[in-house]
Amino acid sequence: MLKAKYYIHPTELDLLVYEKLVTADHYLRRVKEVIDFEPLRDLVADCYSKDEGRPAEDPVLMFKLHFLEFHYDHSDRDVLTESEVNVAFRFFLDLSLDSPLPSPGLLSQFRTRLGVERFKKAFNEILRQAREYGLVKDRLRLKDATHVIAEIAVPSTIQLVAQVRTRLLEAARAFAPEEVAAHEARAEEIRQATADLKNVQRLLARVEHLREIVWWADEWSVRLGEAVAKGARLSDQEQEEVFKEALCLAHKVLQDRAPKAQDKLISLTDPEARAGKHGDWFDGYLLDANMDADSELICAVDVLPANGDEAANAKALIESEEAAHGNDIESLSIDSIGFRGEVLKELSDDPLGPQLTVYVPPYQWPGSAPELFKPEDFILDERGEELSCPGGQRTRSQGRAPHKHGRQFFFRQSQCAQCPLRAQCLKPETKRRTVIKNDYEEQYRAAEQRAQTAEYKNVRKEHPKIERKLAEMIRWHEGRRVRYRGRLRVKIQYLLTAVVVNCKRIVKLLAPHLHPQPA
Repeated sequence: MLKAKYYIHPTELDLLVYEKLVTADHYLRRVKEVIDFEPLRDLVADCYSKDEGRPAEDPVLMFKLHFLEFHYDHSDRDVLTESEVNVAFRFFLDLSLDSPLPSPGLLSQFRTRLGVERFKKAFNEILRQAREYGLVKDRLRLKDATHVIAEIAVPSTIQLVAQVRTRLLEAARAFAPEEVAAHEARAEEIRQATADLKNVQRLLARVEHLREIVWWADEWSVRLGEAVAKGARLSDQEQEEVFKEALCLAHKVLQDRAPKAQDKLISLTDPEARAGKHGDWFDGYLLDANMDADSELICAVDVLPANGDEAANAKALIESEEAAHGNDIESLSIDSIGFRGEVLKELSDDPLGPQLTVYVPPYQWPGSAPELFKPEDFILDERGEELSCPGGQRTRSQGRAPHKHGRQFFFRQSQCAQCPLRAQCLKPETKRRTVIKNDYEEQYRAAEQRAQTAEYKNVRKEHPKIERKLAEMIRWHEGRRVRYRGRLRVKIQYLLTAVVVNCKRIVKLLAPHLHPQPA
């Protein structure tokens, strides 16, 4: 329940102390001058009941505590300990010298209560105020991503299978204790029988046993669902949810044992963390961000699994900002990872608004020979069924390209053997020409032509700004390792970090206006 009024004006003595000890150029005083945190109260009002429960702590106070926590790299407990004795902190929090502070556990509850969507609204509110100051422009967005490491110990595959088996059996113990005991006895027999075997054989035995347990658990899941549908007690429903979650993880671990399985689960401690490669291999997430090139303010933040598609996520970042602020971004700069036809098409196609101009370094395809005829030199008829080469030969023989991104046409060896343009079309060791007409040929050609312009060169000179901004979040705000577990909780961490670095930038940009120098 929210109170009608939280703010208790500091006494005259408090104000005198703040005036003497918190200097005019103190960073927190500058933040209070340019950032209005009060609108955040309305953004979170729907999280609280109007007439039920104990009066809650002031949500603005709680958000400011998180601001201090992430700016000064404190933990929940440390920021409250510091706020007890730090006069500048109390001044920033609008507290008197005698005002009590909440307990550390309430900060965790506050994050859980608000959830990622309301923290995203808070992030957008700070950005909205920057727009009111005229700082944010819509000329150019710079996009990049960096890796962040999950705080987990990644077990071996044998350990992972054992852990998921144990979790599933523990979740089922309340429903079928005798059957669980039998499965545990069987697991111990397997452990002893395979102790001297190779790891591959030990893993195989444990996976087969897990399959048996999952088959048994699937039957129990059906029974529990029927029992709950008939009006089972709430406690049984809660147990069923824990059981189904454990069963889902067990299914995932079994699916990951398939050949060439993708998106593998690496830890039960943080089931949403993944293994990925960003330079070197790592376990965790990708921090993805868009930044305004003119003000160097972060305009959108997202967190993906380590193996996430950061190129495809560019569209989501753009749409997230435009939905929140109603603006139309003119252009986007992205690294060569964005040189993919489907990504370029999705970014540039916008039937409801102006077309987004995408600046991306062209990718030199492996094995390509610039001196030979290119696919665009081969003409496709209007029906898309027949392909003509520069030498006048035609073919209708075609199929989908290996990576399903276009059609592959095949010329016969007899057509290429006596062609007068053979030296311009084939390498000496090649007997016949195959041509891929990419579904996104138009998008690739436009990106390559744009890369030859002076505007492209100017944009690429600006791109390192986003790399420096991500480095600021990583180096100066302990951003390389995540604080929490689960993708949404991790996203809250980086939304708060983005708020901190944005406020620093806003203060810096407005500092000359706040404290004009004498003539």
